Formats: sequence, C-alpha cells, structure tokens
Amino acid sequence: MYAIIATGGKQYKVTEGDIINVEKLGVEAGQTVTFDQVLAVNNGQLSIGCPTVAGATVSATVVKEGKGKKVIVYKYKRKTGYHKKNGHRQQYTQVKIDKINA
Repeated sequence: MYAIIATGGKQYKVTEGDIINVEKLGVEAGQTVTFDQVLAVNNGQLSIGCPTVAGATVSATVVKEGKGKKVIVYKYKRKTGYHKKNGHRQQYTQVKIDKINA
C-alpha cells in the first residue's frame, strides 16, 4: 500500500515505515503530524483524488529537524570586477510514516 501526499509545494510517494525529509513544519521531535492532502492511494486498486482523496489521511511522527547540504550561489559578471558568493542551507523536517488511513 502506498500513498502520494502533497506538503510544502512538493509531492511524495510514501509507504508505511518510510522516513522522508519534507519542508520545515515547525513541530518538535516526537510529536505526530497528519497529512490530509492525499492525492492518490493504492491499496490493491488505485484511487485518484480530484484534487484529493476524500477521507484519506497519512499520519507520521517527527524524527528531527535539521538543515540540508549547503548550496553555493556564485554570481559573476566578466570585465567589471563583479563577483558575489552566497550560500544557502534549506531547513527540513524528517518524518517517519506510521499509518495510511484510506
């Protein structure tokens, strides 16, 4: 059984027991989170929502919050002496999928 959920502007294919990194949710470690934007559920037969599957939720437990790898942004214009280096680390929340309720 798997489900496709939407959170943080992205879509994730999840099964029970998966550990995924999603955009920062602002929830402390150990608390539970419910994703109610379930786009599709497959439990033997595929149910596709329009836009979401009615009554379907995915519950998960927050494992930790952290920052991803640093991405370097380097801007450069030739012949003018202009260059600028900037770094960015995207924050994420790591969750463990407990149950798919469909």
